[in-house]
Amino acid sequence: MSLWHARLALNYRLNQEKTALHFVHEGPLRVLKSLYPEGPSVCHNVLVHPPGGLVGGDVLDITVQVEEGAHALVTTPGATRFYRSNGHQAVQRTHLKLEAGARLEWLPLEAIAYNACDAVNHLEFTLAEGAQLLAWDVTALGLPMAGQHFEAGVLTQHIEWPGYFLERGVMNAQDRSLLDGPLGLAGRRCMSSLILASGTPLPRGLREGMLESTHALLQSASEDVIAGVTAPNEHMLVLRGLGPVVEPLMQLWKSIWAHWRVQAWGLEGRSPRIWSM
Repeated sequence: MSLWHARLALNYRLNQEKTALHFVHEGPLRVLKSLYPEGPSVCHNVLVHPPGGLVGGDVLDITVQVEEGAHALVTTPGATRFYRSNGHQAVQRTHLKLEAGARLEWLPLEAIAYNACDAVNHLEFTLAEGAQLLAWDVTALGLPMAGQHFEAGVLTQHIEWPGYFLERGVMNAQDRSLLDGPLGLAGRRCMSSLILASGTPLPRGLREGMLESTHALLQSASEDVIAGVTAPNEHMLVLRGLGPVVEPLMQLWKSIWAHWRVQAWGLEGRSPRIWSM
């Protein structure tokens, strides 16, 4: 069996008011051409993994550096799939580094943990003064609508901003209290987080206004979705949610991402074209 260790390093630099991308790669991990639907200051890219998923022993290492004043939006054309384990662990590691005044929108489509997988999905980021990050993670355990339930296996999730925020969970299919208990996932099989992080403290008025308006938006969520937003410190807003499947959560997350983009940056929340294909 052939195992993949793929690496992709993206570097965004502002040059004469245009955000330009330079990248290096090794193995089956690529980005499509740079697009500028909002003008030259915001560079959109689609990250592609041609094998379509990870099996045991596969490792994807992704690093993104956004230099001073640059603004990038990175997404994917489809789900990241962690397939059934062959006795080895599959790992995706993502490191985001934002320099002073940089902006990054890290918006991959959902990750799917297939039954009997053994996987790690690790996201870590650092922000310099004035840098801001909008990032989400949407994860599905199994494919319940297709009758492929998450009945065995383990997924470890790790989201960290060292010194500011840490969210780490081990989703073990044998832990029924976690998966089905009222203090766990309550029978839902999709979980998600949306983060706004700022290297400089967010003004109190902005934080409170965004919390209030987000609470109002959550009132329109599907009744199957449980979601709440908090400001764990003066540098962040964090939205967390649970849903039965991906679609209602992703729809809600896209609307709130667009709302936060307008509130925080004064930029229209125009969905990347790849999302509608």
